[in-house]
Amino acid sequence: MNDASVLETERLKLRGHGLDDLADCAAMWSDPAVTRYIGGKPFSAQQVWMKILNYTGHWALMGFGYWVIEEKATGYFVGELGFADFKREMEPSIKGIPELGWALAPSMHGKGYATEAARAAVAWGDTRFERARTVCLISPENVASIRVAEKIGYKEYRRTAYNGEPTLLFARPSHE
Repeated sequence: MNDASVLETERLKLRGHGLDDLADCAAMWSDPAVTRYIGGKPFSAQQVWMKILNYTGHWALMGFGYWVIEEKATGYFVGELGFADFKREMEPSIKGIPELGWALAPSMHGKGYATEAARAAVAWGDTRFERARTVCLISPENVASIRVAEKIGYKEYRRTAYNGEPTLLFARPSHE
């Protein structure tokens, strides 16, 4: 059983990952349009399985993690979104700071779903993380994700690199 909280918005349901999600998640992560700014190359089904294990492990060990995003009206898979502490090797260090991230299936782009789901997650995080800061890492070329981050109250605070690639760090104090 998954320890993830269930969140609902007007159009979306955010729930923990289950065994039946592998096919949808693998299809999304194998699409070059999804991975263009996230690692730069499609993920194998095995790599996606490891992501799902990582997400559920976050819930079990940290009390937060990633959700599957579904359309409430149809039950269709929209994507994934959540908080993690990936213990990234980077400067400045963000270890111990909840990091918000998201990825949506290409057919779900442009519908406002990322912003809607992220607003729900941030509201949940405001209660879970008390007054702690949260962060996002975004490629400087990923204009759509930068817009989402800004809409939900994140502000760029540092230009750095992660895995040798230019990266923008955004931060948001909770309870702004």
